[in-house]
Amino acid sequence: MDSPAVDGPVPVVGFDLDMTLVDSSEGITATLRAVLAEVGVHVSAADTWPWAGMPLERIVAGLAPGTPPAQVERIAARYKQLYPSLGVASVRALPGAAAALAAPAAHGGRSVVVSAKHAPNVHRVLAAAGLAGAVERADVSGDLFAEQKGVRLRELGASAYVGDHPGDVLAAQVAGAVAVGVSTGAHDADALRAAGADVVLAGLEDLPGWVALHARRLRAGKKGVPAPR
Repeated sequence: MDSPAVDGPVPVVGFDLDMTLVDSSEGITATLRAVLAEVGVHVSAADTWPWAGMPLERIVAGLAPGTPPAQVERIAARYKQLYPSLGVASVRALPGAAAALAAPAAHGGRSVVVSAKHAPNVHRVLAAAGLAGAVERADVSGDLFAEQKGVRLRELGASAYVGDHPGDVLAAQVAGAVAVGVSTGAHDADALRAAGADVVLAGLEDLPGWVALHARRLRAGKKGVPAPR
């Protein structure tokens, strides 16, 4: 992952994980269905899809309304326990993910991953998707959402953050980074624009070209890249 020497600022691009870098929907649904069934709540894939990208405790509370907070925490803990066996094997890298992660290094920068997923499972998912070698282990963070993601991104020096959820847009804003939306999750381009995304891309295949523009603007002392929206 050596990067060429570049004068001036370089792109540090953050990435969300679920439905941004990887399609993890099947495994998330399988694990949610298993843990909720243990407490007598039965859900479908259609039920779980709108909750994609949210913190686990919020997902459990939303799918099982009225569940006491202490039980929500127990269900979430059980999910984290079962996810490695029920959720990881079905994960697939989304088209363009490897090239997107490699793109900042071509301009002297690096990629980081900041996710709401439980941190040990972030590493498992990256490995299962064949993406672990594209990011330094110290540049991978989990158990963070929205503003908390933004704080971590700022610590990592992120100049942009790529995600599929309005919470990812907020994270970029908190970090003072360019908010790049990708419409590969439960939220379409209009929803990401409404949340304040600076740029919305159809998928990661368009990311390397965008990073090249972003890198040039950073060297010119400019923060972001205007549309394409």
